[in-house]
Amino acid sequence: MPKDCDFIILGSGSTAFAAALRAQALGRKVTMIEKSSPGGTCINWGCIPSKTLIHAALFRQEARLGEVLGVGSVADGIDWARLTNHKNRVVKGLRKTKYLDVLQNVPDLRLIKGTGKFIGPRTLEIDEQQFSSDRILIATGGFPYIPALPGLENINYLTSRSALLLKEFPASLIIIGGGVIAVELGQMFTRLGTKVQILERGSRILPRLENEPVMAIQEALRAEGVNIFQGTQVQEIVKAGNSVEVISEFDGKPKTFRAEKLLVAVGTAPASQRIGLESVGVEVNEKGFIKVDDQMRTTAPGIWAAGDVTGGTMIATVGAREGIVAVDNMLNPDCSCRIDYCSLPMAIFTDPEIGTVGYSEESARKAGFQVTTNTIPVSAIPKAQVTGHTAGAIKMIAEEGSGRLLGVHLACHRGADIINEAALAIRCKITVSDLANTTHVYPSMAEGLRLCAQGFTRDISKLSCCAE
Repeated sequence: MPKDCDFIILGSGSTAFAAALRAQALGRKVTMIEKSSPGGTCINWGCIPSKTLIHAALFRQEARLGEVLGVGSVADGIDWARLTNHKNRVVKGLRKTKYLDVLQNVPDLRLIKGTGKFIGPRTLEIDEQQFSSDRILIATGGFPYIPALPGLENINYLTSRSALLLKEFPASLIIIGGGVIAVELGQMFTRLGTKVQILERGSRILPRLENEPVMAIQEALRAEGVNIFQGTQVQEIVKAGNSVEVISEFDGKPKTFRAEKLLVAVGTAPASQRIGLESVGVEVNEKGFIKVDDQMRTTAPGIWAAGDVTGGTMIATVGAREGIVAVDNMLNPDCSCRIDYCSLPMAIFTDPEIGTVGYSEESARKAGFQVTTNTIPVSAIPKAQVTGHTAGAIKMIAEEGSGRLLGVHLACHRGADIINEAALAIRCKITVSDLANTTHVYPSMAEGLRLCAQGFTRDISKLSCCAE
């Protein structure tokens, strides 16, 4: 007989834990099922290890800037063992304090290790044990998607996970893909001494983002030595001695790229296979992502889903919010809770950092808004001149007439921090006039938001420092 559970969650990543803590706070006893390490992708193989290494690479770049200013040197090499140990300590420490300790110290949370599979509408089997519940949340996340490229099966290629486990970086690297992972890791590898080539099949990297910040980051990457090839169609991958060759068509002509290692970074696949979804009526789309409505309900009664496995915005904070909304709807059918995705910020940890929140110019127009926009170069911010971080751009989209702020898209130093202020502004429905008249610390990078807002009605090149 199945063991009856109050609340079951498949997975133990950031989405699962946010949901579990919400359910526990609402008086439920939660059982989480996890086949791998608690914490999921973000802690173990994604956000934390990658950002730890990206920040280490930033130190090296800052030292180069210091050389230009006469106060630093990067003559010494990289101590790979020490850097790897540092990364592992950070991952281990956060896994313990944010996940393992929570499991131990928060009552009514338990974790069962094993692979869960649906064997009935409300029943899961885990290593010959059966558990049942009227409330089940699927938060199994995703993993690196591997396309069917001729010859790839014969290559010892890297993914976003295995690339972060390297004990020493290669001398040269080809990255297939031009999305978030490709640009973040491409810049990191370059700064730590690897010659990087990014092969993007589209017309530009980061195709889903606004053009102005993307062009700024593309220029910055190329200035650091990252070779970016847009419009590249990969035809075959072959092993050439100790190297890899990617036979392609570039700009309408045959071109072969060669490097020591190959990294495939073309997106995320859902961890939705082999868990019995078809047996309980949970529908998936053509890519395997679970279909959910705006309340995170699947097509099967009593089963919800949240996070990367649903194929939405694949960042930890959004997944966590989806998990919380799912729980609120599961436990209070009258809640009808939904997510305001337009007020949820995201960041890409390149340097300069990309931050984005709200509507793009195109999506705002499609939503029926009459819009006006303003874009300023980051070099117009006094603090950028102080620090030497002058690369980037800030773009704002506002509703014409009312001036209500609809979207902010930027590439600038500390952009991942600055975008949070923009998210609050959009959530509170403030206008560009409100933002233009909000006093900011001087000098600071966040002052760029105020300057961009002022630029809707004034020529900021004619404003003095601290001008109101």
